[in-house]
Amino acid sequence: MKYLVMLCDGMADEPFEGLSGKTPMELAKKPMMDSLAKNGEVGLVRTVDSSMSPGSDVANLAVLGYDAKKYYTGRSPLEAMSIGIDLKDDDVTFRCNLVTLSDEENYEDKTILDYCADDISTEEAKVLVEYIEENLGNEIFKFYSGVSYRHCLVWAKGNPTPGKLTPPHDITGKAIREYLPTDEAREKLYPLMVKSYELLKNHPVNLKRISEGKRPANSIWLWGEGTRPMLDTFEHLYGLRGSMVSAVDLLKGIAICAGMNSIDVDGATGYIDTNFEGKADAAIDEFRKGQDLVYIHVEAPDECGHRAECENKVKAIELIDKLVLTPVVEHLRNSGEDFSVLVCPDHPTPLSIRTHSRTPVPYLIYRSDRKDGSGVETFTEATAVSTGIFVERGFELMSRFTSK
Repeated sequence: MKYLVMLCDGMADEPFEGLSGKTPMELAKKPMMDSLAKNGEVGLVRTVDSSMSPGSDVANLAVLGYDAKKYYTGRSPLEAMSIGIDLKDDDVTFRCNLVTLSDEENYEDKTILDYCADDISTEEAKVLVEYIEENLGNEIFKFYSGVSYRHCLVWAKGNPTPGKLTPPHDITGKAIREYLPTDEAREKLYPLMVKSYELLKNHPVNLKRISEGKRPANSIWLWGEGTRPMLDTFEHLYGLRGSMVSAVDLLKGIAICAGMNSIDVDGATGYIDTNFEGKADAAIDEFRKGQDLVYIHVEAPDECGHRAECENKVKAIELIDKLVLTPVVEHLRNSGEDFSVLVCPDHPTPLSIRTHSRTPVPYLIYRSDRKDGSGVETFTEATAVSTGIFVERGFELMSRFTSK
């Protein structure tokens, strides 16, 4: 049996006025997902416990079969592992976003205009992060470049509970005064953020971006603190050799910590301009190499949700169905082996609120060796509710999926 997980980040939503009261899943043309749903199991799964924040870290751990209450040590250390940082047990890591802030004189009076600085390129961002490291890095604080706007700060022998830190995508368009670091983080981390603005606002990379009509990456934003992760390997837990195909460091880091192959795809961006075909090809290649399970993560629906890009969110779902899911399923069908497919989001990213929610998400499980179905014709939030099937503890979905 081969196992395919098609993780559509942030795909689930709520009826949206800008889409005539429909959800993106309801409007998207996705014949493969609908066909699998018609001939498989469809239901709801709670991927984020009520005691935890609804981040992609916690939710993807759950879909992979890890109980976040047992294994979760923070978001940024997973990303740090992907970047290749050798973390010590007493290091504390932070996600270091490059963001666009407004130009008020006092830092506290500024507003987050864009949590990703107009999707700054990895090449431009690397120059800026290296400049920050050169000017602000020392024996205590070290900055590491990642992908696009997503980077990492390591605080050597830091405080693992530095106070409340807020994800920037949760406060786009809001004044930052109420969301700045508190407690010890105020003393240690806040000055780094203020100084980063002074360093970046007139950097040549940003001046060039402004001349091209793009937003500057004029400040860092620190959040997602954590300590070195300790995951049992996926093969130990489920007896399957797994591979991860993703553009983002978070998922790559989870894969590395879980002992899975982490596959890089040229042109994979984490947005709707990603290399969809390349992800499908990479997954097929992993199956050909003998891997038992391949987890394809596509970030695009989530990014569109954060930006309230309703038409692009619909388009992202359609592209996933056509360019990723369909060719991989067709390969599995032609291979002659039995196979199973799990399709689901990690969490909702509703267009109306532009951030994540804890609402349970729809899932479908299709097995080529079974002909039973859940009595639905399409794969949507509403049809998932209609079946009455509900997996309360999200990390149990993987066992449900891989059981013989």
